[in-house]
Amino acid sequence: MKYSNYWSITNSPLYSFIFTIPLFLIYEIGVFTISVNDIVILRNGADVLMRQVLGLFGIYGVYGFSASFMIGFMVAFLRQKKSLESTVIRGEYLIWMFFESICWGIILYVLMGLTAPLLMANSTGTMLQQVVLSIGAGIYEEFVFRVILIAGFGSILGFIFQWKKFAKITSGIILSAALFSLFHFMGDYGEEPNFSIFMMRFIAGIFLGIIYVFRGFGPAAYAHTVYDLIILTIVTTQL
Repeated sequence: MKYSNYWSITNSPLYSFIFTIPLFLIYEIGVFTISVNDIVILRNGADVLMRQVLGLFGIYGVYGFSASFMIGFMVAFLRQKKSLESTVIRGEYLIWMFFESICWGIILYVLMGLTAPLLMANSTGTMLQQVVLSIGAGIYEEFVFRVILIAGFGSILGFIFQWKKFAKITSGIILSAALFSLFHFMGDYGEEPNFSIFMMRFIAGIFLGIIYVFRGFGPAAYAHTVYDLIILTIVTTQL
């Protein structure tokens, strides 16, 4: 495998889309099989937030965001298809992306240090529920706070201040990371305000933002999921 080709080719919408599909399907099937009555309650917070936004445009239903997510990803891929180096999917690259993402998740865990167990948003529910929510966090939080907000903040600030690409990306990463951290303190099930925990999640958000910018949505989503599963394992074994 030529490593230069791997890093350039896999940092594309095509590979992120294919790479994320298994994670997406596992989450959706997991939510459905847990309990039909608890689907709305158990869905990931970012998922719920986006479904509320879609409701403003008349898109309702438990799977409204799921369908919109898939359609949006396909549209993004088709728009960028001409700029791709190749549309051929190499299976060995997907396998390497999986192991790469595990490494990013482990690095994130090490980066968080001894405070890492504090960063699990919701430790209630059964083990299956927690695993499903961990996968959902990887998909939907990365989609909202990295894919949408980094581009959104960067474009708005770049337009206002006429910033170049580096400044737009940097500002997008920082602001999306701050909102990502604040998000966990919002709503009826939000945590009590804590500056130390805010800063830890802010740092995690910056790290995941950097992964997204340089490696794409897929590795960022998997890294987030791997991190949450590591914390879930630690918390569970300590009970």
